[in-house]
Amino acid sequence: MRGHPRHLRRPGRHGGGAVVNAVAIPGRLSRRQIAWRAARDFPRGACVNLGIGIPTLAADYITPDQDIVLHSENGILGLGPAPAPEAADPNLINATKQPITLIPGGCFFDSALSFAMIRGGHIDVALLGALEVAETGDLANWRTNDDRYAPGVGGAMDLAVGARHIRVAMEHVTRDGRPRLRRRCSYPLTAPGVVARIYTDLAVIEVDERGFVAREIISGLGLDDLVRLSDAPIIPADDCRVLEVPALSG
Repeated sequence: MRGHPRHLRRPGRHGGGAVVNAVAIPGRLSRRQIAWRAARDFPRGACVNLGIGIPTLAADYITPDQDIVLHSENGILGLGPAPAPEAADPNLINATKQPITLIPGGCFFDSALSFAMIRGGHIDVALLGALEVAETGDLANWRTNDDRYAPGVGGAMDLAVGARHIRVAMEHVTRDGRPRLRRRCSYPLTAPGVVARIYTDLAVIEVDERGFVAREIISGLGLDDLVRLSDAPIIPADDCRVLEVPALSG
């Protein structure tokens, strides 16, 4: 379904930012549906790294014709979809210690080589989770300002500056209803100006010199509503359309 959805309206000049209850929004995507939508945009033949959380689920929705090679920081090329619980091998895990499968031709290597791939620009796309993304493409995904929790950056900064294209998959607001799309990140940055595209439970949003640009929005949600759920302005793309995904279980 192409063209402007009828429910789209241009926002005012200023973004929102109020605490809202996104759970009550009908039609919002599940975590698996977000992952499915993100997987549809992986370029054919790309080497892709999947971050913690929603991004990891995208491995289950890559199709054979995409010819994608998945990379994991702990030294794996050629990850497949998640195994059934009874088929999990404790010796086969990704960087977040989740069970994995390996596609034919997959291989293992040490962390030094793994991070040389990342830092050398050999990862085409990194799909990462995020705490916040700013309208300038700034990414915050490694720590909050809560000193009760020790920060652990892991490979986040290496991926954010080393991968050729950075995309984010996350829920649009936090559990307590605070926007994750912001004018400026309130948390320490992982990297400035790196995020090009964002997949949320409400929309697909690109980041360019204009700021946040909505390319797809779930049916029934107006652009003004999307802005109210954000802390920065969002403008519609000329070809903005309804965000459509299949029903997915799990």
